[in-house]
Amino acid sequence: MAAASPLEGLLRRDRLVVIAALGAVIVACWAYILAGAGMGMSPFEMTAMTAAPPSDMAAPEGDMPGTSMGEGPAGAMSDMAMAAMAPMAWTPSYAVLMFFMWWIMMMAMMLPSAAPMILLFAMVNRRQREKGAPYVPTGIFAGGYALVWGAFSMVAVAAQWGLERSGLLSSTMASTSVMLGAGLLIAAGLYQLTPLKHACLRHCRSPIFFISHHWRPGELGALRMGIEHGAFCTGCCWFLMALLFYGGVMNLYWIVGLALFVLLEKTIPAGHWLGGLTGLLLIAWGGALLFAAA
Repeated sequence: MAAASPLEGLLRRDRLVVIAALGAVIVACWAYILAGAGMGMSPFEMTAMTAAPPSDMAAPEGDMPGTSMGEGPAGAMSDMAMAAMAPMAWTPSYAVLMFFMWWIMMMAMMLPSAAPMILLFAMVNRRQREKGAPYVPTGIFAGGYALVWGAFSMVAVAAQWGLERSGLLSSTMASTSVMLGAGLLIAAGLYQLTPLKHACLRHCRSPIFFISHHWRPGELGALRMGIEHGAFCTGCCWFLMALLFYGGVMNLYWIVGLALFVLLEKTIPAGHWLGGLTGLLLIAWGGALLFAAA
């Protein structure tokens, strides 16, 4: 068997570098979220506060015999976490913190499902390079993808500010209104059934289809391709991400659950049908909330 040429070895290492870099970014994003995303409390504490009834969270220590702060229905919460339940003032620095929280959380949730597209771009780009085309770093494509989710995060922060100002979002960043929660569930369910959702999902589920229809050479071409793929990805998932306002923006159950659902919807053979079935279930869930509140 002939020894691999230096070029073949370089290409194999290049693929490993892309995989390692992508994995490192995903791990770093999840680490940032699990560390609290600068919120002053862990997401485990935030999840416990979101899940616990308001009476349990507001009850003083003396109202729960045999327990102390950090014990009881609300879970293990620190004094800092309980103090952080007070609404935060929307200063410029807090708005920037919220933006990075959303943006990094979107990268943690979406990059695993975008990995096949990024790796395919790297492979096609290597083959183009073998034919004499200029070298284009895969990071440019991934950067274009991230820019789109950065724009989405800005919209999400504006929505969060508006919902908090109107009293529809609690200090734990979860819906306080049955109508809002039911409306989000029903709207997300309906969107799952729309042609726009299916068109965006088709591009996300078929990296080869995207590459064959949207390939552009050069660095600007790679950036534009990343933005286009990010737009399809956002068009596919933006309403699902809006459900964080129902379950809690920093609720780990919702963050992990939505991330896993997006990954399955985009990668498994039955993902198209999974999305439609989930749409029907979300509509039924929202309808049940409205019926119970009537």
